[in-house]
Amino acid sequence: MDLPNSTSDLGTSGETFVAEWLQSQGAIVLARQWTCRSGELDLVVKTPDQIVAFVEVKTRSHGNWDSDGALSITPTKQRKILIAAQLFLQQHPELANLPCRFDVALVRYAKKRGNQPTLATSPHLTKNLFTLQDYLCDAFC
Repeated sequence: MDLPNSTSDLGTSGETFVAEWLQSQGAIVLARQWTCRSGELDLVVKTPDQIVAFVEVKTRSHGNWDSDGALSITPTKQRKILIAAQLFLQQHPELANLPCRFDVALVRYAKKRGNQPTLATSPHLTKNLFTLQDYLCDAFC
């Protein structure tokens, strides 16, 4: 994975990092960057215990102003995610009877310097350092 050239690239890289981490925990990724009229769902996964989790991923660099993205999950943002989740479930009725939750993944990004070894857990993330700062299950409803 190349160094992100934009905030959008950084966000996509953070989502990839979280998707791979969730898969390592036994989750199945059902959708990535799913869009609708209400907005976008970063990740939709089915957990090993058969829960559909709508995961909002916030990727920030060190020294950010919004507590690693936690402060950006405003009530307005939560409503948009809730509406998008309802639309997703309408399009995927086979999932509609499963329990659902809304999770937030807070990811920290740092550029790799020189020939330092990376702490990234994926071979696709060899030039960047992503760290899962926090994963909040049932962060809002």
